[in-house]
Amino acid sequence: MSAAPPSRHLPPARPWQVALPLPIGAIEFLPPHGLPSQAAPVGFRVLVPWRGELTVSVVVGEAPGKPNARLREAVHVLDEIPWVHPAFVEAAWGLSKLARTPIGLLFSDLLGVGWEARLDHQVRAVAEADLSAFGLKVPGHEWSGADHHATPLLDAIREQGLLDERFAPVPRTVTGYRALDTGLTALTRRQQDAWTTLRAAGSLGSQVDWAARAGVSPSVVAQVLARGWATSIQLPAAPPTLPEPSARVCGSAPDTLPEAEVWRLHGGRSAERHARLAPRIARLLRLGRGVLVIAPDGATLRNAWEDLSGLAQPSGTRAVCFSGGLNPVQRAHAWELIAGGQAGLTIGSALALCAPHPDLGLIVLLEEASDAYKLLSGSRAFLPELVTRMAAAGSCIPLALVGCVPAAESLLYRGEVLPPPKARLHVVDYSSPPEQAELGPLSSPHLRPGDLGYPLSHDLARVLRQVQERGRQAALLAPRRGYSALLRCKSCQHTPGCPNCDVALRFHQERRALHCHQCGYEVTIPDRCDRCGDPMWQARGPGTEWIVQEVRRLLPGMPVYRHDGDHQDDLSALQSGESAVVVGTQGLLSLDAPPNLALIGLTLADTWLNISDFRAGERYHRLLRQLVAWHPSRAPLTVVQTFQPTHPALTCLKSGQDAGFYPAIEVRARQELGYPPHRLLTYIEVAARDRARAASSAQQVADTLHGAGAAPGEVLGPAPSPLARVRGVYPYQLLLRTRNEERLNELLGSLDRRFAARVRVDISPRGMG
Repeated sequence: MSAAPPSRHLPPARPWQVALPLPIGAIEFLPPHGLPSQAAPVGFRVLVPWRGELTVSVVVGEAPGKPNARLREAVHVLDEIPWVHPAFVEAAWGLSKLARTPIGLLFSDLLGVGWEARLDHQVRAVAEADLSAFGLKVPGHEWSGADHHATPLLDAIREQGLLDERFAPVPRTVTGYRALDTGLTALTRRQQDAWTTLRAAGSLGSQVDWAARAGVSPSVVAQVLARGWATSIQLPAAPPTLPEPSARVCGSAPDTLPEAEVWRLHGGRSAERHARLAPRIARLLRLGRGVLVIAPDGATLRNAWEDLSGLAQPSGTRAVCFSGGLNPVQRAHAWELIAGGQAGLTIGSALALCAPHPDLGLIVLLEEASDAYKLLSGSRAFLPELVTRMAAAGSCIPLALVGCVPAAESLLYRGEVLPPPKARLHVVDYSSPPEQAELGPLSSPHLRPGDLGYPLSHDLARVLRQVQERGRQAALLAPRRGYSALLRCKSCQHTPGCPNCDVALRFHQERRALHCHQCGYEVTIPDRCDRCGDPMWQARGPGTEWIVQEVRRLLPGMPVYRHDGDHQDDLSALQSGESAVVVGTQGLLSLDAPPNLALIGLTLADTWLNISDFRAGERYHRLLRQLVAWHPSRAPLTVVQTFQPTHPALTCLKSGQDAGFYPAIEVRARQELGYPPHRLLTYIEVAARDRARAASSAQQVADTLHGAGAAPGEVLGPAPSPLARVRGVYPYQLLLRTRNEERLNELLGSLDRRFAARVRVDISPRGMG
């Protein structure tokens, strides 16, 4: 066998790029010393020296160009198989570069497990190394625990290449008990029974278990320990319990869904969609492929778990539910099951997106139009954008878009729309109240607009009384939490506002306070108007507290519950079938529908339309479809109170059109405006605490974009934000409309410099108003 070539002829190792759970870009490190030359292990976790300590990071690729001589070496590769799916890494890289978002921020937001490693860390000085220059308490030439030495000292020795290190995983343990042959004092008869039980078992994991097996009280067990006849030991911890899959197996029909890279399934109820989806999932599981199902909220996740988790066991694998509801130990165990190929079906929240399925055969994105997928802080990523990139990465993982209503962007793909569920809809038209005859001053009859009732219309009040009489249940959706949108002086029309934001303060009657929902500023209700001194205030814009008050006045003796961001009543009685009314905001739909639900009331539908966002109609249509399909088996009467009864989102539901009808209208309307899906829309916010600086910087951003070749139709703005001041900051906004990502990247590249104000780019804006 020929000798290996000298090391000086080997090509230098290519540096690895790693992501740390910090709001920074990828950092370069050389591979660990002594590791054979190989491609960067993308998706693997590695320990790297960072600010004097060892920190867990994820390898995201190889660094371009020649290695820098000053680079530090990574210390240890933690995994033998990827901890993060390589397709997710590729998607995160693409999104990070285009959106100018630090990749560490994306991983910090979306990787919810594995950032802490339980390791036995041993160190020693390399052979013949003299570490006396580093002080007295330095590692010797024999292995010793790293915790015996100062962390900064070890990092200083490590940086000089004079430290050998080894790592071994530390399994989880629990305190158990083992019997001893002798003790300090004699045992009583019951203590003797407890000792005999422990000796026969060999070891037991808890005093409670020990006492139960012996048929004695825990105090007897404690005396056995105190008299020296047993000792505590460390035992391997049993695997944590995970949510049990459903016994329900739906979908025995043949698989007739499209065979395409991206396809869609919309309409019907969630159970109907899951039944159509189940044969495809079962077929992939039987073939040994992995399936990943992502849900935007708790209710969607629960429904998917109940309907689909039972498919795993008959297919020879298991299902795991992965979300923030698991504790850290459960998350780590579930992740290991997925990575090891023991769990082929993962149903979870956004935290499951980077799950390392060895052979991922399908990604199912539920309710792809949901605003719940938009991260409101950190990276501000929109998850469907990342999922689409992930599906297109590498070997092109098939992607299924499944939900009650397709997003306008989803209509580009092949798919199926199920028939809509039966809807019982009644619209209260506030814009055209019926005319009523009355006698004028000369006893001549004339007509005047009739009073429809507000905030509960007469029609809604009449049906609520029927709900009470018949012992049924009702749910009312209010447009906001609190008592009212604002308070207004009856004399001078003055409205108290927030000193930090250009918004009116919301009235919360329960705590007798005016509260800003933007910055959190709160003040007690003034006795008199600041301007005219009048003591009379008038509430405007009903919220949940106001609606609850009206319902209690209307239905004395009827239980009325409230569920919003400020207050969540215990709804267990309601879910058990108690006749009651629940009032809440849209978050109420994240709960299961009450079992005897007979009425749903949308108290002011226009709130979902009267916002400066081109997606307002799409969002309103989706809300209406969710309300109609909320109950899994029945069609409650849905009363919609509105000033816009002819809006297409509402009329298409009344006329029985399917879920794809209104999105198609949206697609045609957006073509004329140059909005998605016909163009990419990017939101640029320029903000500063000084209004003039914010305005001048926003104009400078616009000038920079035009200087980079942007056409007039590609740049809209700058203009002040609809909220001209938020938390003491003045935001200005611009919109970029580009034909593709290449053009977008070209224009955004011109902004890669400093401005006098903060510039934030959002390539997937939601709710821009």
